[in-house]
Amino acid sequence: MRTILFLLGILPFLHAQHRPNIIVIMTDDHAKNAVSIYGSRINTTPNIDRIGREGAVFTRGFVTNSICGPSRAVHLTGTYSHINGTVDHSSTRFNGGQWTYPQALQKAGYHTALIGKWHLGSIPTGFDYFSALVDQGEYYNPRFIQPGGDTIRMQGYTTELINEIAIRVIDSVRSSPFCILIHQKAPHRNWMPSPKHFSLYDSADIPMPENFYDDYAGRSKAASEQDMEVRNLYLSYDLKLFLEEGEAEPGSGGSERFKQQAKAAWERDLKRLTREQREAWDTYYRPISDAFYKNRPTGTALEEWKYQRYIKDYLRCIASVDDNIGVLLDHLLQKGILDSTVIIYTSDQGFFLGEHGWYDKRFMYEESIGIPFLVRYPPLIAPGTVRNELMLNLDVAPTMMDLAGLPVPDSLQGRSLLPLLQPSHPWDWRTSVYYHYYEYPHGWHKVKRHYGVRTERYVLIHFYNDIDEWELYDLWTDPGQMHNRADDPAMADIRASLTEELNRLRIQYRDTDPDPR
Repeated sequence: MRTILFLLGILPFLHAQHRPNIIVIMTDDHAKNAVSIYGSRINTTPNIDRIGREGAVFTRGFVTNSICGPSRAVHLTGTYSHINGTVDHSSTRFNGGQWTYPQALQKAGYHTALIGKWHLGSIPTGFDYFSALVDQGEYYNPRFIQPGGDTIRMQGYTTELINEIAIRVIDSVRSSPFCILIHQKAPHRNWMPSPKHFSLYDSADIPMPENFYDDYAGRSKAASEQDMEVRNLYLSYDLKLFLEEGEAEPGSGGSERFKQQAKAAWERDLKRLTREQREAWDTYYRPISDAFYKNRPTGTALEEWKYQRYIKDYLRCIASVDDNIGVLLDHLLQKGILDSTVIIYTSDQGFFLGEHGWYDKRFMYEESIGIPFLVRYPPLIAPGTVRNELMLNLDVAPTMMDLAGLPVPDSLQGRSLLPLLQPSHPWDWRTSVYYHYYEYPHGWHKVKRHYGVRTERYVLIHFYNDIDEWELYDLWTDPGQMHNRADDPAMADIRASLTEELNRLRIQYRDTDPDPR
């Protein structure tokens, strides 16, 4: 019956009469491979999993530009980076005067709020309340920008503080439905865990990806010339070592310019800690540092040591996120509004967890562009729903409008996901997705500009700007994207077909200028 109602256009109208509360939990750099409902081999996330287990799991969720601020702009506006104007971090900032779904919901009577990471270079607009982290935010005792522009500093662990503020906002709303964006900093670099989780995974040996020692043979120069290898992480800022007197950072850490500041930046992070926090930090991390210098590993043993240091702190930050989602779900249940609230869990992009030897994101490879996307709303979604269609962060804004029973503006380039929350399969759903990354050479990690198309089976990527090279992958036979077949004669017809589709998408999304700034 619901399917019939939806096809008739009646279901959105019914929801307009009983507008649900909406909570969007967005983490920063949370890879699907570190979410247990997606089959993680390295950690468990029971509270995040609960959202998908009691609702819907989207298995093929992607971003259109895998970098924090631009991805958030796409999420808010439902338009590609070249349309909303935020193509990268270094040369553009978000125009808060343009249409966003929080503004539309606010005008329709929703109480709107943003708590946590904003990172768009402008003051948040469209919110009745916001408490936004300054820039990237800090893991301990963070600074928050308040309405009016004042900045306050709060004491505590950032993941917990953001959750506590969100709960207070929820409790403050009386008569109107709310839309609250809970944007966590975690697990963004530099991965500083809560003391509650310092020893988590101490007895574990986290398995390394099979392609950790990728030599990038047969691929474009973009793969070999990047600067995002785990082996080059900063010893202090990233791996939490107390550098010996006079010792320089041996790695590059993604930015040669920042290399000279990395040690000082790490010392500033430590100085932010309260006396109690610093004592707990030194108690745990000082012995690790001392052991490293006493028996300093070399060669592959050093690379594997760095991987374990990196991945364990990354996973510990996720553990705090998962804990606090559990607190939030319990609170909503106690208030009696859990089942009348749409809850979405996602990340602003994916992340490399050692695949290809990398950390960070940016590349149009699966680990980078893929995102977790889970939705819980019992009145609409049957528990255990799994959707394998291609979805994008571009689709969030139109979905929000549909959930609130509001008309979706024609200017939006995404599609509402509501049809996919029903048992039916829309006959005209997309069969390909378009991607475009811009931040080179002015950004971190030296990942070259590129755009491309991903279908159910294939990925075609064009690297441009200071190079002109192509990569083509068959995801069915090469899911790790290790074998570039762009120049394989056996793939000539497939490449031609993908090139035609890529050109069609560029015209459809009005992205024919490679540098729209």
